[in-house]
Amino acid sequence: MFESLSERLERSFKILKGEGRITEINVAETLKDVRKALLDADVNYKTAKTFTDTVKEKALGENVLTSIKPSQLMIKIVHDELAQLMGGSSVDINLKGSPAVILMAGLQGSGKTTFSAKLANLLKTKRGKNPLLVAGDVYRPAAIEQLKVLGEQLKIPLYSEEDNKNPVSIAEAAVKFAKLHGYDVVIVDTAGRLAVDETMMNEIAAIKKAIQPQEILFVVDAMTGQDAVNTAKEFNDRLNFDGVVLTKLDGDTRGGAALSIRSVVDKPIKFVGTGEKMDALDVFHPERMADRILGMGDIVSLVEKAQEQYNEEEARKLQKKIAKNQFDFNDFLSQISQIKKMGNIKDLASMIPGMGKALKDVDIDDSAFTGIEAIIFSMTPEERENPKLLNGSRKIRIAKGSGRSIVEVNRLLKQFDQVGKMMHMATVGQKLKMGKRK
Repeated sequence: MFESLSERLERSFKILKGEGRITEINVAETLKDVRKALLDADVNYKTAKTFTDTVKEKALGENVLTSIKPSQLMIKIVHDELAQLMGGSSVDINLKGSPAVILMAGLQGSGKTTFSAKLANLLKTKRGKNPLLVAGDVYRPAAIEQLKVLGEQLKIPLYSEEDNKNPVSIAEAAVKFAKLHGYDVVIVDTAGRLAVDETMMNEIAAIKKAIQPQEILFVVDAMTGQDAVNTAKEFNDRLNFDGVVLTKLDGDTRGGAALSIRSVVDKPIKFVGTGEKMDALDVFHPERMADRILGMGDIVSLVEKAQEQYNEEEARKLQKKIAKNQFDFNDFLSQISQIKKMGNIKDLASMIPGMGKALKDVDIDDSAFTGIEAIIFSMTPEERENPKLLNGSRKIRIAKGSGRSIVEVNRLLKQFDQVGKMMHMATVGQKLKMGKRK
């Protein structure tokens, strides 16, 4: 995500490195490169020009402090303007109403159906809501089946009328059903087309009029670039939607849609899809996205993801075991499981400042822990609890059982031992510090 743009912007800022001060000449040269980088990332031409004009005006109006180099000042101005370009701050969805009705809109293949399920899951698990999914795509039986399967997987009910081909009456009946059965959020999936057409627009406008949704979300595939922005404008002209959802932002996207869409339709990006899993959905934070585009990482989001998997009671038990030097392979497996639940490993690592560039050509996927888990699962319960039991013959048995080499088994045991010692020393050191403070 944004890798190409990040690299291009970094090269642009190098023009100012070594310069003693900001001048109209070196700023113009830098921003010419920045504008080209934005256009290559498929950012709307008018948006790119307005952006660089604003940055130039602010850069030339700034007095550079002695402690700040021109390149650093330019990065700060570009960062602030990037965040502003994408909306400035995050905007939440409107869940007022009894029930709150959310209507999905977008082209076929944009990811509306999957996003509907992801949003229902997020509202259920993180907001404590009781959502109802509604299958309003009457033209594509696969969409109804897909929503049904996802709903069952997430234990979220689905309202559908498979013999009814009128999406307006289905949506109206679903809202009545939700009121009768105590559902506080209704998420209506609708039909998409391969291109914008009058029939499609009339139909979704009729659904909007019938159910009066509190929130209309336009779902768009981030990989379609400027086409996504143009489609968003057409939908907004007819529906006046409340927010945008960018799906497939984890793919090979140049970022043009994310950077252009707010300025073109003047509607906030509210969510971004970052993977295929049902929990791979994030609230959109413009400032954090600007951090990532400029290679600054996104520590806040990383910490939030970690906190979602954090169990205070389990953490206390683990700390006690580490303090007594009793950290074992069962604890290690538990930690791996928590990391995997946080999301794609490479995406998580890229949130650490500087790591995105370092990992650019490194292939890290969700199978990164497979070999380690295979080795640990090939141990007996006693061996997992007491790694000191692992002698030569046991290691050979584990290697055969896991399909890994004896070298890999020995490497894991050595690394596990080192990690255990480091955690023990850190825990003991922390206790000593706390004792001194008292």
